Amino acid sequence: MKKFIALTAIIAFLASCNSGGDRGELIGAKGKNWHPEKPYGMTLIPGGSFIMGKSDDDFVAVNDAPTKTVTVRSFYMDETEITNSEYRQFVNWVKDSTIRLKLAVLADEVGATPGDEGIGDFAFVDQENEEMSAWDQYNYDNYYGMGEDFYAGRKINRDIDLHDDAQDYPDEYYSEVMDSMYIPAEEAYNGQRTIDVTKLNFQYTYMDIGSAARDKTKRRKDFLIKEEVNIYPDTTVWIKDFNYSYNEPMHNDYFWHEAYGDYPVVGISWKQAKAFCAWRTLHKNSYLKSKKRQHINSFRLPSEAEWEYAARGGLESATFPWGGPYAKNDRGCFNANFKPLRGDYAADQALYTVEADAYEPNDYNLYNMAGNVSEWVEGSYAPSSYEYTSSMNPSVNDKENMRKVVRGGSWKDVAYFLQVSTRDYEYADSARSYIGFRTVQDYMGTDVTLNDKLGDAR
Repeated sequence: MKKFIALTAIIAFLASCNSGGDRGELIGAKGKNWHPEKPYGMTLIPGGSFIMGKSDDDFVAVNDAPTKTVTVRSFYMDETEITNSEYRQFVNWVKDSTIRLKLAVLADEVGATPGDEGIGDFAFVDQENEEMSAWDQYNYDNYYGMGEDFYAGRKINRDIDLHDDAQDYPDEYYSEVMDSMYIPAEEAYNGQRTIDVTKLNFQYTYMDIGSAARDKTKRRKDFLIKEEVNIYPDTTVWIKDFNYSYNEPMHNDYFWHEAYGDYPVVGISWKQAKAFCAWRTLHKNSYLKSKKRQHINSFRLPSEAEWEYAARGGLESATFPWGGPYAKNDRGCFNANFKPLRGDYAADQALYTVEADAYEPNDYNLYNMAGNVSEWVEGSYAPSSYEYTSSMNPSVNDKENMRKVVRGGSWKDVAYFLQVSTRDYEYADSARSYIGFRTVQDYMGTDVTLNDKLGDAR
């Protein structure tokens, strides 16, 4: 007891000695300096209220979008749909990481270390313990090998360039790993042996915060959800979506050929879009960590309310992102890429998709919020969801409901689906040649609203 009293007295004395900087006043704990940074390729959507739902007669009698006043907070949104080029960055990162992990595991199995030539160059960075920090050494000694994956948590070496040309492979072990990444030789044709895309899987973990907040009887780990998703786009959608139609060039070239680099990626399921958001967050935060800067909010799919609010571009009760009520402008040109004039696909100067920044943006500088490709959003589809959702940041995402909302209409849809209030859905594990996505990120703070902007204008 005496030792405890003495220790308490010492702590109190030290605390009194260190309080000189604040002169005994309550000045608050100061963190790192932080400045908001607009994510590359995104625009800030100021928070505010709007009338969500069908403002005109629902002439198709779906009755799933009654008008409702809702309020959303400020957020950033991609100015364009995610393009083939941007999604290829994700695919390349997963491919690179998969190869490096396989190389590191094989190096560990054969006893190669970073000091050895060949595959040893790609060994786990903790293979030589004397180069590890005290914290890394602690984790290695106490946690290595305890997870479901024996190699979980070990760091792969990203500082050494991979060899793409088979003639440059450094040794037989490296050749073995690279051979395992390609389709079997007997399945290749025309002299082309391509990557086996079934090997391109991305694993990430997230917490189901909503369930955790409502259920206090379970432990934190019970709400950690681990997902593993094959992330390669389904290029066969160009054939499967259309019977008795010649679309093989799109199947062969659309995703990989640079001619389509700025076109929206398609063949992406809702689950793959979610995986992309997790990777984009990881990729950015890894960079910020290396610069000793604070992390950012996660990238994610927009809620249905956020998507419609952004698509309207500040226009109240408008039919389309550009207002309306017509799909043409005052010069007689179509404002979006869709199927006009009783099925004349080419009337809008495009047969399939167009570049992600084609046509004029809406007043929030967002391109193709109508047409080109429909877009996945976070919410699950229920015809009556508007009746029971909150009026503040409404969001409905039922884990048991695999029907996920898509918005905006596409190159193969009629004008009705281009309306900002029209709702549609597809199943979460399905991919289509006419569905893509864009991402959003929460704005850090609450001081940017549409009302502020209107006040400035007055």
